[in-house]
Amino acid sequence: MHLSRRDFAKLSALGLAAQLAPQLNSSLGAQTMPASPDSGKVGYCLIGLGRISTLFAGGIQGTTNSRVTALVSGHPEKAAQWAEKYGVPRESIYNYENMDAIRDNKAVQAVYIGLPNSMHAEYTIRSAKAGKHVLCEKPMASTVPEAESMIAACDKAGVKLMIAYRCHYETTNLRAVQLIRNGALGKVQSIQSAFGFSCDPSDWRLKKALAGGGPLFDVGIYCLNACRYLTGEEPEHIAAYSSTDAGDPRFREVEENVAWVMRFPSGVVATCNTTYGSNMDGYFRVYGTKGWLEVNPAFSYDGLRLTAAYRQDDGKYIQLDEPNAEKIPYHFKLEANHFSQCVLENKTPKTTGEEGIRDMRYIREIYRSAGVKNGISEA
Repeated sequence: MHLSRRDFAKLSALGLAAQLAPQLNSSLGAQTMPASPDSGKVGYCLIGLGRISTLFAGGIQGTTNSRVTALVSGHPEKAAQWAEKYGVPRESIYNYENMDAIRDNKAVQAVYIGLPNSMHAEYTIRSAKAGKHVLCEKPMASTVPEAESMIAACDKAGVKLMIAYRCHYETTNLRAVQLIRNGALGKVQSIQSAFGFSCDPSDWRLKKALAGGGPLFDVGIYCLNACRYLTGEEPEHIAAYSSTDAGDPRFREVEENVAWVMRFPSGVVATCNTTYGSNMDGYFRVYGTKGWLEVNPAFSYDGLRLTAAYRQDDGKYIQLDEPNAEKIPYHFKLEANHFSQCVLENKTPKTTGEEGIRDMRYIREIYRSAGVKNGISEA
């Protein structure tokens, strides 16, 4: 069962989606200013004005090629506040029933979808039919068929589809990949990764109709995707396990814990854990024949830190400690900048729909292996 955006608005009124739509965070540094008339900037319509869209809008403000030009929200007062903040004209504020009218808005070239997971497919397809390029949050969708329909709709409409894997554009994660590719660690042997948190009982993430699944969808996907970009390979075998505290009322609809092991063609074995039951650092640690590296935290919005120790071929021992001083919302700035350049220069985004659907298929396989009945194992 999927909830409509109207149903979600009703849940918001009851407080079940409170964490999705907090007050705007002034610390993002977004200034109240009119949208630039510069035709060299890609105009974005933000669909859903929750926390993640707040971060993305803050990121846009730091670019030279992007601007906020339209809004879609079920909350008129909130949309009006955003419009004033970002210089969006009143006629470019839409709701979920009339958003298809963005087709006729020449100031909109792309949309950013910051809605709950189960709504990604519908609003991607509607945006594609309106002729707009799509930057959609991850996970790409709730099921593999939904992800396939998103790719097909964008292909048919001739618009670009990018999935918001911000770590692919973030400098500390890219530094880790560079060290591995350059052979600093020698032959990689194993990877460990984990990410989780104690989920509030009122969080929308615990509602399967909105989230599609549990922590694997929300934060475990970071571990899954990181193992893939660190190795540059696709897993050839997956084994998984799951557990849920039957006495915890939070987990009536989604699983609590998932752990899985992946073997890659080169022989790398990756072990991953995710949970909604306790706080778990979002990190990865890579071991090779010459040494190791760790990024901890690896998936947070700021405060990332890379440490490493390895021996060079000449025998010199190298130790690294590289904290990243960049602050929120720089991940989103890099992400927006990349997609806007792709739109302006007619290039293919780095993290296309094909990247997103690969993770959806691996999530399905993890659920099947773990025997999770409320996952997407049958979709």
